[in-house]
Amino acid sequence: MNFIKTTEQDSKYNHLEKMSVSDILNNINNEDKTVPLAVEKSLPQIETLTKQIVTKLQDGGRLFYIGAGTSGRLGVVDASECPPTFGVSNNVVIGIIAGGDIAIRESVEFAEDSTNQGWLDLQSHKISNKDIVVGIAASGTTPYVIAALEKCNENNIITGCISCNENSPLSNTAKFPIDVIVGPEFVTGSSRMKAGTAQKLVLNMLSTATMIQLGRIKGNKMVDMQLSNKKLVERGQKMLVKELNIDINEASSLIDKFGNVRNAIKNYK
Repeated sequence: MNFIKTTEQDSKYNHLEKMSVSDILNNINNEDKTVPLAVEKSLPQIETLTKQIVTKLQDGGRLFYIGAGTSGRLGVVDASECPPTFGVSNNVVIGIIAGGDIAIRESVEFAEDSTNQGWLDLQSHKISNKDIVVGIAASGTTPYVIAALEKCNENNIITGCISCNENSPLSNTAKFPIDVIVGPEFVTGSSRMKAGTAQKLVLNMLSTATMIQLGRIKGNKMVDMQLSNKKLVERGQKMLVKELNIDINEASSLIDKFGNVRNAIKNYK
């Protein structure tokens, strides 16, 4: 297999410790500018996987993200933001990280090296072939993720992945891979930087495009968002003012009565 970890290659910069703060920031920013262009090249792959996710969720299935370290954390973040943003239940998009929830805040040594725990973690959610699993690993070589996707394949569960190395073991395992080739990091091997940014951008696309396709947005507004704080309640009221051409007091009453923006619009007479 012709596989080169570009994410692990030497930085284009050297003697970082001798740079001024201004130079460090400008150089990081210059590298970051290349990430959206790398994502753009992967749009056909992203579209293909998104369509698979939409189909599964339309049929009542769930989307699982599974990863280790930074990649796992990014998956957990995206999953955790779907309920408040789109009003879906916590059981629709699920983020799993090697080492469990403690690994969201702390490094769990060698958790990513397990070749059986990923599948066990998925099984704890009673995963089935109604669901779809997206493995996330910048290197494309994380045993925890690869082995989990292999078991999914064996059980006819559709698999996708997000990796930042071309022709990686993970990409060759997933049925619907996404490869975003960002190249060497500013700090050699620190894939929480450009690779992490690329993964976050792709996750934004996957979940947002899916939820729009599922009807969770009206116009361009988050009408199903959970009104869980004052800021969001006020945002919901403003949506109703504009959508229904009413004043803020009536909008407030509708929110109190119906609980969210969509229900208020639907039941307004």
